[in-house]
Amino acid sequence: MKRLLLSVALLAGPAAAAEPHPDATRVLSLGGSITEIVYALGEEGRLVGRDMTSSFPPEAQALPDVGYVRQLSPEGVLSVKPDLILAEDGAGPPETVEVLKNAGIAYESIASDWSDTGIRDKIDAVATALGVPEKGQALADKIAQEFSTAETRAKSVTEPRKVMFIMSLQGGRIMASGRQTSANGIIHLAGAQNAFYEFEGYKTVTDEAVLAANPDVILMMDRNAPQANKAANGTDDHAALREQVLAMPAIAATPAGKNGAFVQMDGLFLLGFGPRTGQAALALHDAVYGTE
Repeated sequence: MKRLLLSVALLAGPAAAAEPHPDATRVLSLGGSITEIVYALGEEGRLVGRDMTSSFPPEAQALPDVGYVRQLSPEGVLSVKPDLILAEDGAGPPETVEVLKNAGIAYESIASDWSDTGIRDKIDAVATALGVPEKGQALADKIAQEFSTAETRAKSVTEPRKVMFIMSLQGGRIMASGRQTSANGIIHLAGAQNAFYEFEGYKTVTDEAVLAANPDVILMMDRNAPQANKAANGTDDHAALREQVLAMPAIAATPAGKNGAFVQMDGLFLLGFGPRTGQAALALHDAVYGTE
């Protein structure tokens, strides 16, 4: 398992070093995992804004929203007057990032990779940027136990199940996850196999490819809040989606379809690779393999 975690980390690339900004008092967080880390460090009092993906903890949603992390406008970001921006790598577009840097605002790009080591590096980078490295070490030590438990649980698996992560269904076409993705990372941390490990990134797959992959479990994000799965007409959105997916001809013919093996989890919890990822790996393991 350790070799697996190392290989995932190497695929995603090394974390970038961050410069300390201990005097920053108006911090803008761009990226759900970054915002979670700031709160977990107890430094949320310095936040003046967040991006659309920063939905946890719930109190973060009271902060001004400057837009989607990959489609930011300079005007939206500058409206909260930050003196430090902490951004997940990939925040953008590049033109906006360039404008912000040219405006003289301290900008730290925090690298992501999909492993336990990568999360510790991310915590260290955020804590360093905020000038609280000791808090970063304490948080890293806290989550280490959760990852240790998740690794032990994953090692106990003798016959790994194949999980197909579906990012979206557009016009009945399935976009699934390959390797070098956060979905692939969490599937492996949970002790399972990615049904589409042979390709990289997210791709639309054919019915023939789904049949060949022969997944044991279907995994999707729950894009709604945990208490918001009821539609206006009183129907259960989760149940409706489950029925829709499992009824698709290609999926219905797989072990996942035949056994009704469908798992849906909060997107940021599942794929964010922040402080809760050890918990997410354990939750996904239990969902895939059941609990004793």
